[in-house]
Amino acid sequence: MRLEEELKTAPIKDPYQRMMLNILLTNYWMEDQMSAIMKRYALSKQQYNVLRILKGQKGNPINLSDIQERMMHKRSNATRLVEKLRKKGLVERVLCEENRRKVEITITQPGLELLKEVNPEIEAADHQLAQSLSKEEAVQLSDLLEKLRS
Repeated sequence: MRLEEELKTAPIKDPYQRMMLNILLTNYWMEDQMSAIMKRYALSKQQYNVLRILKGQKGNPINLSDIQERMMHKRSNATRLVEKLRKKGLVERVLCEENRRKVEITITQPGLELLKEVNPEIEAADHQLAQSLSKEEAVQLSDLLEKLRS
């Protein structure tokens, strides 16, 4: 659906404004789709992001500031997210023996099992959401978005 139809507005003449509104609208649309999946697993998108970061550590611990640095949602409160995941038994927090102020976080086996269950649904949703794009268009769009952020 065209942007103006979706927003029920007159044609947007400025191509940069139209682009930004399209990106925002598409982001909200995609977030709604992902939130529906996450809700079934009692996870937020940010908690899912933390679990994926921890899984990428391949069993090695990581500290809170490194998690925060790698998160897609930079303004998220990593401490709060990790604590919620810990209460669910999906991550472990351990005080570093060399530096008692440093907390090391790892994903637990239940956390890994949850990701095994969620990831195929996310991958299927990714493909479904972008089904109107060819593989080449998906690459091109990704490149353009990276160029926009640079």
